[in-house]
Amino acid sequence: MRAIIIDDERLARTELRKLLQDYPEVEVVDEAANADEGITKIDTLQPDLVFLDIQMPGKTGFDMLAELERAPHVIFTTAYDEYALKAFEVNALDYLLKPIEPKRLADAMQKLHVAEVKENHIIPENFNQSILTEVDQVFVKDGERCWFVKLSDIRLFESVGNYAKVFFGGNKPLILKSLNALEERLDQKTFFRANRKHIVNLRMIEKIEPYFNGGLLLELKGGEKIEVSRRQTVKFKEMMSL
Repeated sequence: MRAIIIDDERLARTELRKLLQDYPEVEVVDEAANADEGITKIDTLQPDLVFLDIQMPGKTGFDMLAELERAPHVIFTTAYDEYALKAFEVNALDYLLKPIEPKRLADAMQKLHVAEVKENHIIPENFNQSILTEVDQVFVKDGERCWFVKLSDIRLFESVGNYAKVFFGGNKPLILKSLNALEERLDQKTFFRANRKHIVNLRMIEKIEPYFNGGLLLELKGGEKIEVSRRQTVKFKEMMSL
């Protein structure tokens, strides 16, 4: 498993490297001293795991995650315990307080192993390709709230000007992405552009009904009713027929 350590304190990075020598399955491929450097190295090296400090000059660790297209597994490392709740709200694997104790690192490594087995390697082999598939995991940030979300759990994207509202579970955060930009990145086998304002997850459709002017009306698992335009209805029927 390839890992990157992102921390503005050189001594902290060095100490963590030493502790990780007891875990030969983890290969530390690089380090970064700030969020911007971390983003570049994650994009280039495509690690499976990131040890991430929260309080760094400029952007925080949470800010950095919000800029990633895909999110690897994350273990937060920080000297401040007030971020613990927020760290677990974004489904981080663990939250280690500095100085890191060997036993706490062992616990984190065990959680990593369980997550890898349970999720069957959530970071797919096509990590460096441009298309996001339903098995990919993305980081969604809306104000102070943030989530790790599997694309398979997202049932709907809705255009709101240059933003998009993301529907998953009971959440509807707003992200700084246009619907057109999202459409270019999403796998068309799973996500369908129903009309000018909506992209739906085909696996989240519960009911299909004829609708006005030759279109269709889709009812999603969350209860949303989305109209398929007449033009897109032709494409939809072609896709869904034998």
